[in-house]
Amino acid sequence: MHSKLPPIPSWTSALVAVLIGFGGTVALVVQAMRTLGATVEQTGSAVTALCLAMGVTGIVASMRVRMPIVLAWSTPGAALLGATTAGLRWEVAIGVFVAAAAMMILVGLIPVLGRLAERMPNAIASAMLAGVLMPFSLELFRLGAVDPLLVSLLVVVYVAARQRVPLYALLLVLTSGLLLTLARGDIADVPAGATFGALLPVMPVFDLRAIVSVGVPLFLVTLVSQNLPGLVVLRSAGYQPQAGPLLLGTGFASLLAAPFGAHAVNLAAIVAALCTNKDAHPDHHRRWVVGVLYGAFYLLLALFSPVLVRVFVALPHSTIAALTGVALIPSIIGAIEQMLGDVDARDPAIITFLATASGLALFGLGAALWGLLAGFVALGIKALLRRAR
Repeated sequence: MHSKLPPIPSWTSALVAVLIGFGGTVALVVQAMRTLGATVEQTGSAVTALCLAMGVTGIVASMRVRMPIVLAWSTPGAALLGATTAGLRWEVAIGVFVAAAAMMILVGLIPVLGRLAERMPNAIASAMLAGVLMPFSLELFRLGAVDPLLVSLLVVVYVAARQRVPLYALLLVLTSGLLLTLARGDIADVPAGATFGALLPVMPVFDLRAIVSVGVPLFLVTLVSQNLPGLVVLRSAGYQPQAGPLLLGTGFASLLAAPFGAHAVNLAAIVAALCTNKDAHPDHHRRWVVGVLYGAFYLLLALFSPVLVRVFVALPHSTIAALTGVALIPSIIGAIEQMLGDVDARDPAIITFLATASGLALFGLGAALWGLLAGFVALGIKALLRRAR
């Protein structure tokens, strides 16, 4: 007979996964929403909606499929938004979020689209992601001319922690940055506002140019860099998840949360590894409870998310930018490894990477889309010349 309460390792695995997932990248999400023109209150609503969607959907999915379904917000998606959408109105951004969620729902509903998505050249998608993320980490070192102490501290902590406690590296970087900022008295007065989570709906405005330029890349980086690796993590843990229903579930969760400011909800990859291995629960068939605990912790975070957002808003821009730059280094490493993994696709991948990282904006369309187009054209030219030979 099973114990009614999950074992202690299940609680600790879920809690650590939440702390790493939230603490390591919340600065990036806050920065992205503020770049989009969201107010402090709207940014709080966005984080609240993300936490609620991740918590509720993760709990329901884990109980339904009897697997530890661990969800996250789209970190590369937030980076994309922060890098390419300055000046976009908040209502238009909400329309972009809704459109990207609808695309994910279509992939989940139509099996042939799911199969096509899984066959998309990984080198090109990863190159686009690397190009989107690169400017953030370059900004980290540009800040060295303004605040060498902060940059040096964060880089040293990151390198040391990656050697000793890699899973906790970003959490330690966040803690170090906050402590230094507090010690120097650089934090501004925390803006007044609600203590508990509040959802502020906004009527979306659908701008075709914004959807093509931002919504399509947001959908693609979320699918290729988050959802597909999340499925791989579950399969590596010995589960056999059906891709369609999970993509459909994350798409619907994103769609419902989008009017409140949530940019994208997806399967987690890195933190999911903490919740799907045998250390989290010895019984493979009962390990789904870790997904339920993980979701419950996110519901608690949703309750107090406005306070956490206001703390980050009060931090100096240099601190937020530096924390973001460090937080994205692991994602850049993974993207570059995937980008260069296929020797035959390296030239198109490098072209995609350079075009995206350049910040090219043409005809109102952003660099991420032009990078994808450049990469696909390069792939097409290679294929045609090979066939002619």
